[in-house]
Amino acid sequence: MQASPTAAETASASFAEIRAILTRLPPPDLAAATKVLERQVVLTKPLGALGRLEELVEWMARWQGHAMPRCERPQVAVFVGAHGVAARGVSAYDSEVNRQMLQNFINGGAAVNQIATGIDATLRVYELDLDRPTADFTQAPAMDETRCAHAMAYGMTAAEPGCDVLCLGEMGIGNTTSASALCLALFGGAAEEWVGPGTGVRGEALQRKIETVQLGAARHAGVKDPLAVLAALGGEELAAIAGAVLAARMGRIPVLLDGFACTAAAAVLHAIDPHILDHCQVAHRSTEPGHARLLRIIGKAPLLDLDLRLGEASGAALAVSLLKAACACHSGMATFEQAGVSGAVS
Repeated sequence: MQASPTAAETASASFAEIRAILTRLPPPDLAAATKVLERQVVLTKPLGALGRLEELVEWMARWQGHAMPRCERPQVAVFVGAHGVAARGVSAYDSEVNRQMLQNFINGGAAVNQIATGIDATLRVYELDLDRPTADFTQAPAMDETRCAHAMAYGMTAAEPGCDVLCLGEMGIGNTTSASALCLALFGGAAEEWVGPGTGVRGEALQRKIETVQLGAARHAGVKDPLAVLAALGGEELAAIAGAVLAARMGRIPVLLDGFACTAAAAVLHAIDPHILDHCQVAHRSTEPGHARLLRIIGKAPLLDLDLRLGEASGAALAVSLLKAACACHSGMATFEQAGVSGAVS
């Protein structure tokens, strides 16, 4: 794992600056995608036989801008934040676990450390004001505009030049509560449809979590702008993920999103414009019940379904192996002509 800058080392920002970035997002490279399709026709396999692997190569080409997309320098970014709403007892763990897990990441002892090593990825962990939790969103906005925009700007530093795929994830006690409240405010429904066990809460604790999400969404019901909703109900690590997604788009870096909380953070951008997430794939479907509902809303099919609910970009990092395999098949397979194999009869 390599060190990352602290939030205090990044420049301040505003929602006006974020909105200005939204007007400059690059489009997909359709010429590169066309070249991928042309090559797939002549590779030694029936067309479409590699299923979603073929789709992934085309997707990577559109966003990297290369007819031979690469997955040689994957990067994993884990954002760690502290939520004031955790004081309401919505998690099975105390907020002190945030800093303990941060140290565990640094020491190389977390699951994502092992997965990142296995896929030969750079792992960076970003700390966001762990000594200054966001406000309890049932009582006040979790963040003001400045703090939220600053966290987004900090997240943008994760999209480093030379990275060819960016895996995003988070860690923060209380963040599935925040994610559920964000989804309820942005996409409607009932709190029960968005709230799950998170770290393993059941019974009274789960009911308290549902009530907390209801209270938060009701308190900020008048907030309609998605960025303002993020400030009112989100967390700094979720805002940072949204910033990282934007910066990756500007840098033409494909993105793998992790589970429920990570996808909810990105879904704030979907609520602004569904095409903002075209350069993103959802790596896996979490066991959090709200995740399947959210995936239907944003129109994303997960690459994996392994009953994961850990967070910390573990599922996103696992899915890198699929991208590596897809790129290897596309670039390394022989054509029918090269192999002396008869093509399909027209």
